[in-house]
Amino acid sequence: MFSRRSKILGLGLALGDTAVTAVAFELAYILRQHIESFRLFYLEPAVFAGVLISILAIWGIVGAVLGLYRRAELFDAPQLVRDTIRQAFWSAALLICWVYVLKLGEISRSFVLLFVVISTFLLLVTRLSARSLRRLRRREPLGRRYYVIVGTGEKAVEVAYLMEASEDLGHQVMAFVRERPPDSPGGDAGPARPGRSGEPGWLEAAQLRRRYPVRDLSELPEMLHDHVVDEVIFAVSKRDIEQMEDLLLACEEEGVKVRILMNFFPHLAGQVSLEKLYTLPLLTFSTTPENEYLLFLKWVLDVLMAGALLVVAAPFFVVVAVAIALTSPGSIIYSQIRCGLNGRRFRLYKFRSMCRDADLRRSEVAHLNETDGPVFKCAHDPRVTPVGRFLRKFSIDEWPQLINILAGNMSFVGPRPPLPEEVQRYERWQRRRLRMKPGLTCLWALEGRHKLDFLSWMRLDLHYIDHWSLLLDIKILLRSIPHVLSGKGV
Repeated sequence: MFSRRSKILGLGLALGDTAVTAVAFELAYILRQHIESFRLFYLEPAVFAGVLISILAIWGIVGAVLGLYRRAELFDAPQLVRDTIRQAFWSAALLICWVYVLKLGEISRSFVLLFVVISTFLLLVTRLSARSLRRLRRREPLGRRYYVIVGTGEKAVEVAYLMEASEDLGHQVMAFVRERPPDSPGGDAGPARPGRSGEPGWLEAAQLRRRYPVRDLSELPEMLHDHVVDEVIFAVSKRDIEQMEDLLLACEEEGVKVRILMNFFPHLAGQVSLEKLYTLPLLTFSTTPENEYLLFLKWVLDVLMAGALLVVAAPFFVVVAVAIALTSPGSIIYSQIRCGLNGRRFRLYKFRSMCRDADLRRSEVAHLNETDGPVFKCAHDPRVTPVGRFLRKFSIDEWPQLINILAGNMSFVGPRPPLPEEVQRYERWQRRRLRMKPGLTCLWALEGRHKLDFLSWMRLDLHYIDHWSLLLDIKILLRSIPHVLSGKGV
């Protein structure tokens, strides 16, 4: 499905879920009058509104994190059931924590359970009904969109294959159009076969469910007049598209939407998007996460978590500071210039875990380096103080980086910020790890950073960037907690 329509469908599903969840909450609250154990349960109007808003926010955030609204167009029944149950489970767990930790009203546990059961049931019914309604709507003319594909090569067939996969959403391929006459050089390149005199040819391919008529390029304007054509997709080479300006203008004059397959740069694997700088169209290639909404949500969660942890951990900061000051001379906080997002330099903060002149003595311990590449790692660095060794064991020395997170230089999860001199020795492909905001922990930390060679470290960071999602961040954070508490460090 086209990405923009997928986002619209996802937004519609999210709004629908919000309405259904609100109805489920109201139904559960009304039922308290008919269940003996609930009759004494009552919420003040202000508390009622606060609990309802909290529930709607939690259900929506969990749905977004689980990716329910990114793949809303799939409408796979078993997957819908699994996703709904997962959403209800994690939402209920977060709701219980939110209500009882923050003491947001005296809410009955039985009421919470009743609400979760009702909301799960209603969400399942509405989502499965929506799937059936879409199939019914597809049978109506207004529920279908008709496409003509210009091109008969492999890419054109691939477009048709993906369109067939979206038939439940009303997408239907009408016909193909040859990019060049069959008798021209390079003409009829693909599975298309010419028909008899006066008849269209046909395109058949193993991956397609059916065969499609193939028309000549000169027939396209006539097709736009005589048939319902909602969109024309050009899946041709750059050389061919340059010769089709008149046809593009004809489609524009007819008011038919045109899409052009951007396969002119086949070796570029980045995500492609089209944006405008005022009136100038810009084609954008990117190999890093581009979902600005989820990235903004990631930043909001980082700030909220860092602020809360700084408040909670403030007394422990004092204890650590006193321990460092009493056991070794020098400053309590150690700062160092690191490279952040896209190579921006910032000052990273840590509790000092080494002797005061550690940087000056680095040449003395260079032979102890336990990893390859431009980085220096030593599990038993003689410059580390006794207190510093304890701080490193449980990653306590990293706590001041919560300030870096609040300042926006870092995130909780992301590639570790490197030193500028390390970045200067990176190979070109390794520099892509700088295109994501650095973090306290990432995939490599869970594998044991002292056990990994440099190339494996880089590949894990790039794997994280290529597969980034909020759910992946949560998984990494949850796995990092026992990793830190066990004294393995990150």
